[in-house]
Amino acid sequence: MKKRILVTGGTGYIGSHTVVELINAGFEPIIVDNLSNSNIHVLDGIKKITGVEPAYENIDCKDYVNMGRLFQKYENIEAIIDFAASKAVGESVK
Repeated sequence: MKKRILVTGGTGYIGSHTVVELINAGFEPIIVDNLSNSNIHVLDGIKKITGVEPAYENIDCKDYVNMGRLFQKYENIEAIIDFAASKAVGESVK
């Protein structure tokens, strides 16, 4: 079984490149992104590059109920890489 890695903000620029590298390294990334700073079509690009359609959940990380459901749905998550943030520092802090 491949090791599962949760990637928050996984459809953003850095997150999506990380997802590609995780897939190429033999991991199973699970993307969580609310698409506030990205686009759903990024998933098509990931699949085109890797041949793998990664698991994706449209969840805001501040939504504790749905994040809890995510951890129930995807058991055995080994690690979390967090890229979930707004583009401007002020927005992220707020």
